[in-house]
Amino acid sequence: MLKTALTYGSVSGVFVIGVILWGLAAQGGHNGGIFGTEWFGYLIMILALSTIFLAIRDYRNKKLGGVIKFLPALGLGLMIAAFAGIAYALAWEVYLAVTHYRFMDEYVASIIARQREAGVSGAALEAKIAELNQMKAAYANPLFRLPMTFLEIFPVGLLIALISAAVLRNPKVLPARG
Repeated sequence: MLKTALTYGSVSGVFVIGVILWGLAAQGGHNGGIFGTEWFGYLIMILALSTIFLAIRDYRNKKLGGVIKFLPALGLGLMIAAFAGIAYALAWEVYLAVTHYRFMDEYVASIIARQREAGVSGAALEAKIAELNQMKAAYANPLFRLPMTFLEIFPVGLLIALISAAVLRNPKVLPARG
């Protein structure tokens, strides 16, 4: 089971990392455009973590004779989500190091610019800037940043693992051929 989790978790991690890094490179590292939207990021995570479903199905059909119980299927899905999350967090750390940790400065500057464009000023703007500076200081600590990065992707994997385990515990769903 561990080999299956490592294999599919690596595929999932490489996919999400590749697409996100490609998107960042395509837009010059800026936070705008389609690649900078939350829905696009979650769409990529869902596509990458769909390997959980495939892994559980293949493990059930090839290793267990076409039958798997809910908890072992969920365990396999969670291992894949964890491996993908670790790969995602480590790749983000590499990206940050390569770009000299500019991400948070650019991110905070873009939020402040949007606030100003929206007409926010005075005490409200100062409060927002103070909040963003506090967030930037916390993000500078890898003990805060790494778990936060992991938690961007892992809940998506958890949801896919739960759905996949519930569906694939039924041996009639996508049975092995021949």
